[in-house]
Amino acid sequence: MPQTHRFLITITFPLILLLLIQTTTSLQQPPQFQEAPAFRNGKQCNITDKIHIAMTLDTTYLRGSIAGVFSILQHSTCPENTVFHFLTTYHLSTTLRRTITTTFPYLSFYIHHFNTFLVKNKISTSIRRALDQPLNYARIYLAHLLPNTVDRVIYLDSDIIVVDDIINLWEINLNSHIIGAPEYCHANFTYYFTSKFWSNPAFSETFKRRARPCYFNTGVMVIDMTKWRKVKITEKLVKWMEIQKRYRIYELGSLPPFLLVFGGEVKGVEHRWNQHGLGGDNVKGLCRDLHPGPVSLLHWSGKGKPWLRLDSKRACPLDGLWAPYDLFKHPALITDR
Repeated sequence: MPQTHRFLITITFPLILLLLIQTTTSLQQPPQFQEAPAFRNGKQCNITDKIHIAMTLDTTYLRGSIAGVFSILQHSTCPENTVFHFLTTYHLSTTLRRTITTTFPYLSFYIHHFNTFLVKNKISTSIRRALDQPLNYARIYLAHLLPNTVDRVIYLDSDIIVVDDIINLWEINLNSHIIGAPEYCHANFTYYFTSKFWSNPAFSETFKRRARPCYFNTGVMVIDMTKWRKVKITEKLVKWMEIQKRYRIYELGSLPPFLLVFGGEVKGVEHRWNQHGLGGDNVKGLCRDLHPGPVSLLHWSGKGKPWLRLDSKRACPLDGLWAPYDLFKHPALITDR
């Protein structure tokens, strides 16, 4: 090949690659949202402390996150005292910061970068591919991501809406516990671990000296971050992930390490604060009903997400409860400026 042609290929190829990257990036712009109104503290707000809420933030669940934030603010007595901590990856932070700022101009929030390489070699495949995404494991590293000045935080998944005042969840008394969450003791706890776990005393005896361990959903947790840091909870969770990678002792992503560390040692919270499973089962995606009792938080955990079902005209009945908090601008409604 002539030297001139080699030179042109050397110069042209990087330019073509750059154009392809720019084109792909432009096609992956995040969705647009309506601007939310300003929410001010009500007369009943009698606290000066901040309420800290942590949520992950990515492009896949962004629409759910926006609806979740909107619902919290709308029902809060002290919205101006509420601080959001969004956990995301570095390469998305600028774009997502812009989205949050334009949608909620008055919101008090921080963006925290989660280094996905921390879990790159610790994630083992689970029954659903969505559970294997690195950002699902960011909650394990909360103590490293949040400032030391944050001594308590509510962690929420991105597929929830809150229909109660979040301060009622914030002010629960954890007593000596590190986390508080609704527990579901009727669930078969053995289901969450493989036969390799139960047949090996080195693993199964982790529950031996505890009170009855119960299932709890990690999508809603009130966490004492001071105690978490003191007893090195992150390190304990990571240790179980390393054991899982070697022995395959569970099948469900980031949930089982929490059950292993906290099962039997959770401060029980009213079930109203996590009406979970509304996404349907993980096999057929069938619609679910609410659990009996009052409702403060609805959680579309499971395979189906309300925004996807609504867009596809295949909504479940309860998806209509999510729709009023959807600030998404549908493309057909966006006019050129």
